[in-house]
Parts: sequence; structure tokens; C-alpha cells
Amino acid sequence: MLLTIDLGNTQTVVGLFDGVELAHHWRLSTVRERTADEYRLLLHGLFEQDGVDPERFEGAVISSVVPRATSALSDALRYFVIDGTLVIGPGVKTGMPILIDNPREVGADRIVNAVAARTRYGTPVIVVDFGTSTNFDIVGEDGGYLGGVIGPGLEVSMDALVAATAALRRVELTPPRSVIGKGTVEAIQAGLLYGHAGYVDGIVDRIRAELGNEVRTVATGGLASTIVPHCRTVATVDENLTLDGLRLLFVINKV
Repeated sequence: MLLTIDLGNTQTVVGLFDGVELAHHWRLSTVRERTADEYRLLLHGLFEQDGVDPERFEGAVISSVVPRATSALSDALRYFVIDGTLVIGPGVKTGMPILIDNPREVGADRIVNAVAARTRYGTPVIVVDFGTSTNFDIVGEDGGYLGGVIGPGLEVSMDALVAATAALRRVELTPPRSVIGKGTVEAIQAGLLYGHAGYVDGIVDRIRAELGNEVRTVATGGLASTIVPHCRTVATVDENLTLDGLRLLFVINKV
């Protein structure tokens, strides 16, 4: 079995593949100060509660946007994976041309998503990753990574709104009764949900216009299922896209 870990700014997603099938997955809070020993105990507890035998692991692969936590997590995985852990970054084979000014600066998670989307959905394709930031990554018709767009995520927008105002507070991210809020809570919900959906649709429309053709759009990330129902330009949600991309890159680099 293959252990895959996507270490994001807010959440860490752990997946376990048996061949090409995702057999188990867990979603955790990202704690930047967590030590290797803490990671080891946490992972051991997850495996034990679900009856997973670490001795069956053939390897592990990590995508991380939190450098401080990457080292501790890699150290912890030595307890479970004898042959070492693949950390996605510069020098790792992707099989995808990175057609931007400085390929070394693009986030590992964005390349992982692009590789997975190209394989699963064909090209051209846009990936919208709803996380701490909302990222748009574009794969061209010839299979190369063209670049993308980075903007504030939904929860970051809410945090900024609350922090900058005296009377507004955090709200549950559920649709209000109508776009015209009948109270402060509903007004905030409408602004956040429908505003973010409109922002996504606007960016996707501009990307499609620049490419000059209709492009399939796939959403992933922890907030995808919250926002996509209100989007016009996104029809597909693939919550495990990043984990599958990690599996694919492990296979490419194992050969």
C-alpha cells in the first residue's frame, strides 16, 4: 500500500492507496509546530483505529506548502516506511512541461493537481482548489502546465471581514434563504458564498476567453462542495484529486 499526504496551510489530508484504489483517507488540522514524535503517534493512532498494517506500506509521498512541518513529517514517516519518502518539489519527475517564468516557484500541490487532472479528465483542463487560498491551475491542450491564478480562500475572506469590522462576526457557511439577506447573518452568508462563487465564475470565464476554447473545470479542496453548487462554470468535484496526483507521481518517480 502507498501512503500519500497533502500538507496544506490549514488542513493535512492523509490517504492510503491499495493499488489504484483509495482504501482509507483522513483529514487533520495542520499544526506547524508539531514534532516528528507527535506526527508518529498521530499517524499510528489513525492506522490502529482503522486496522491498517504499516508493514504493508510500499512507500510514502508528500506534497507540502508548509516547509517547517515537512521535515518533522518526513522524519516521522521513517518509522513506517523503510525505503524513504518522496517529497514533491524541484527535481521530481512529473512528465509535464512547466511553462511558466520560474518553474521552481510553483507550489507542489498545484503541480500535483495538474498532473492528476490531466490524467483523469484530459486536456485542456482548469483545476480550482478551494483551500486556504483559492487556486486556479491550467493545463493546456498539449498537456503542459500553463500557469494559474491565486486568490484568497473563502474562510480567509471571512476572517478578514470579521477582523476589519467591529460589529460583524463569523457565520456558518451555509446558503441563506435568498441572496437578499433578511438579517446580518444572512447578508454575510450571501456575500461570502455567492460572492466567492461569482469570483470563481469570473476568473474561469476570463481563462476560457484567453485560451479561446471551452475548457473543462474540475474542483477539489476542502471547501469545494460548499462553493461549487453556487458556481456556473464548475460542474465536477473531485475531493481526492490531490491524493491521486501524489499516487501518480510516486509511480512516475519509482520507474
